[in-house]
Amino acid sequence: MSKMQQLSQNAYDRLVAELTDLTTRGRIDIARKIEAARELGDLSENGDYHAAKEEKGKMEGRIMHIESVLEDCEIIEEIDVQTDVVSPGVTVSILYEGDETPELLLVGSIEEKRDDIDVVSPGSPLGEALLGGKAGDIVSFEAPHGVLKVEILSIGS
Repeated sequence: MSKMQQLSQNAYDRLVAELTDLTTRGRIDIARKIEAARELGDLSENGDYHAAKEEKGKMEGRIMHIESVLEDCEIIEEIDVQTDVVSPGVTVSILYEGDETPELLLVGSIEEKRDDIDVVSPGSPLGEALLGGKAGDIVSFEAPHGVLKVEILSIGS
């Protein structure tokens, strides 16, 4: 059983649309590629056939992952107002001890990933340390090579 994930309505809708696309158009396209590759002859030395089968396996893995996420998820409300506490769905600017460059992170499911911002899971060591924190707090968490400290610089929505 997978751990319940918290998703924004936008991420949920995007996953539903991706699942629909993969289970309809995606499966049809892969079936066509496999059939076309079979017509080329000997399957043991047919690179197109093996590539299409590998693509099918990756696509089916993504379908299973999305189904698992959607089966056990909770839709969280978008945060429209400025908040002063780190919680799922907010962005947080942090500075690692010893660094000079702050990082901007979105606290949430990896399925919330956007091009302009990295995502930290609330269940990760860093995410757990940040949850409930306020701007100015210094939190620490266990990393593979020891304890790391980060300062929460600001929290946004």
